Amino acid sequence: MNQYDFTKRGAVVTGGAQGIGLAVAERLLQGGARVALWDRDEAALAAAKQALAQFGDVLTVVVDITQRDAVQRATDATIARFDAIDVLVHSAGIAGANAPLADYAAEEWSRVIDVDLNATFHVNQAVVRTMIERGYGRIVNIASIAGKEGNPNASAYSAAKAGVIALTKSLGKETAALDIAVNAITPAAARTKIFEQMAQQHIDYMLSKIPRGRFVEVNEIASMVAWLVSKENSFTTGAVFDLSGGRATY
Repeated sequence: MNQYDFTKRGAVVTGGAQGIGLAVAERLLQGGARVALWDRDEAALAAAKQALAQFGDVLTVVVDITQRDAVQRATDATIARFDAIDVLVHSAGIAGANAPLADYAAEEWSRVIDVDLNATFHVNQAVVRTMIERGYGRIVNIASIAGKEGNPNASAYSAAKAGVIALTKSLGKETAALDIAVNAITPAAARTKIFEQMAQQHIDYMLSKIPRGRFVEVNEIASMVAWLVSKENSFTTGAVFDLSGGRATY
């Protein structure tokens, strides 16, 4: 396993209490980072902090990232503890309901867009402002292969993740003259608790589209993220990296 030096770096991982976020947080801690886990699940945060304590300095912040003011408070609390936010890995998100677009509930559409896209705006904006002030930062937004190809019966999720990709590309261009790298990854599905939100038929569909014949492991995602948020990634920005097991067609 490659190891990157995050000594004295302050990092934020949204959705850090479980799944992809938890795996990323562990990898950053192993490199010497101080990590703030932002999540709305207080009990899961407490369990995550206990599990990660052996690796280093962990701060937990209970926050609803769909609320702009709450995100700003979380940003302020993290900086107060770590002095700066050098790394942001935005992993929080939901799958939403599985249904054809013709039958998709408007309320569910709004909920998915709010959590998966609007919250990405709130988090990126609050954190990148502090990075611009310091002239350094690394951001990775977790999108999805669904945002590139579209999954049937998941129009809200696919649309939101496509928006995350476009937001990332725009922000990466805006900060390109600084030592701030902003990239996205588009993994195939990982077997995490998000599967509990999906119909089995949809899970089977996703697996059938992956040439490797399996779902991506969260540690495989963490490996790619670790390089993208390291100082060694000094050139690549505004890009999208696939972890699709061969599914991606562009």
